[in-house]
Amino acid sequence: MISIVKNKDLFLETLIVPLVQGEILESDIVKLAEELQLPKTLLTEQIKAEKKEVSLFYPVAHKSVTRVYCLGLGTNPTLKMVIDAFKRFLQMEAAKLPSNLSIDISNGNFDPEFISLLTEGIVSGLLLGTYKKGLYQTSNLSTDKWDSEPLNLQFFVDEKFEDIVKIAADKGRAIAETQLKILRLVNSPSNKLTPINFAQEAVISGKEFGYKVEVHDEKAIEKLGLYALKAVGQGSDTPARFIVMEYKPKATGSQLPTVGLVGKGVTFDTGGLSIKGSSNMHYMKSDMGGAAAVFGTMELIAKLKLPVHLVAIIPTTENCVDAKALKPGDVIGSYAEKTIEIIDTDAEGRLILADGIAYLNKNYSPDIMIDVATLTGSCVQTLGYEAGGLFTNNDDLAIKLTNAGDRCGERLWRLPLWDSYEGDIKSDIADVKNYSGKPIAGAISAAKFLEFFTNKHTNWAHLDIAGVAFGDAEFYTQKTATAFGVRLLTDFIAGLKK
Repeated sequence: MISIVKNKDLFLETLIVPLVQGEILESDIVKLAEELQLPKTLLTEQIKAEKKEVSLFYPVAHKSVTRVYCLGLGTNPTLKMVIDAFKRFLQMEAAKLPSNLSIDISNGNFDPEFISLLTEGIVSGLLLGTYKKGLYQTSNLSTDKWDSEPLNLQFFVDEKFEDIVKIAADKGRAIAETQLKILRLVNSPSNKLTPINFAQEAVISGKEFGYKVEVHDEKAIEKLGLYALKAVGQGSDTPARFIVMEYKPKATGSQLPTVGLVGKGVTFDTGGLSIKGSSNMHYMKSDMGGAAAVFGTMELIAKLKLPVHLVAIIPTTENCVDAKALKPGDVIGSYAEKTIEIIDTDAEGRLILADGIAYLNKNYSPDIMIDVATLTGSCVQTLGYEAGGLFTNNDDLAIKLTNAGDRCGERLWRLPLWDSYEGDIKSDIADVKNYSGKPIAGAISAAKFLEFFTNKHTNWAHLDIAGVAFGDAEFYTQKTATAFGVRLLTDFIAGLKK
């Protein structure tokens, strides 16, 4: 529950005060010291408000507050900085904290825009901090109370910002709750999250949040002509699924933009016969990170009831090895009625995306079409773990996606999609080949392959999130999911106008 109080005498026992570095920091600290009856000298000496700094004080003379945490946000904090600071704070202090917290955001001469950002970031950060990494551990964790007790956040804010805080807090909760689901899905091992299970998750979400879900099984995949998806999945005894989700809000009186999303849903990727090395293969449960981002965006758009017609498609399968598995040198068909020569069976994600893109374009004719995938190691080598790769020939779309990423902290960097790279996907035997065979420009040639199946759509973008969907994190000994893409796509869509 999230509430707003107007009387500081009603503060709960544990109070959190976020502070920002700047010219007014000292006056904010002095004001805080007077309100809590704490020594001014002690607070001014200890509080620097540096990013992620936590200072704990015990105001013994206050009527209700027994502990106050001053949490530093640094200079000019972004939404991501606020989320990261509060997420880290909860992960560090959860065992000591009650589930009822007061948060004072009245200190500081903040403008309405920052108040909204701060509130959304606080709520999202605290909720994301409750995520339990031990999904299948049998022992009780020290933060179990955060599961069993309802989270109660009590905000104190200037009365003129009350409506802003309510809206931002609700948004922060909605986003974080969906992201928690996405973290669970991406971190789930492949024997727990199969293509069938993934489809079931979509059906359940659609019923809860009011959007349409169609799940096509292996027979329907064959009948529809989704031959590239079928070919990738034929080496697994777990059948593929083709998930189509659609959200239309109630009549708004104006024409809505139609946005189409496609997410790569490989629930486990061995590499097929072009098998991967064993050292990191266990992380290939995350190869459905693009599909998870698309699924999360669909759920969140429906939850927030944004004015957009959204269609999201998830081709989901395993890429495994057996006697029926796809072989290098094979030529397969596709939904677009184009033939594909298989050079590398580990370049399977682009194959299932090709079917998804062509199906979306033919059946829904979206104004904007975006595919999202953990697609290439080449993109990781280029951009590391700080940004996803953005490929599009539409400058306006590139700017809007980049700006959305900058605002929410899920950043993108544009890479070329020039015609001079087309030779990398030309085949002597089929319409196109799935891998260039070169040790260079792998992310670009993969994007050129996908572009081939867009039917020259003028408003299409490809997002390669291989380096940002799953990675190292504080308090984790192994790589973990990030839920990258959910905020980015939602923020982008929320800013669209027909």
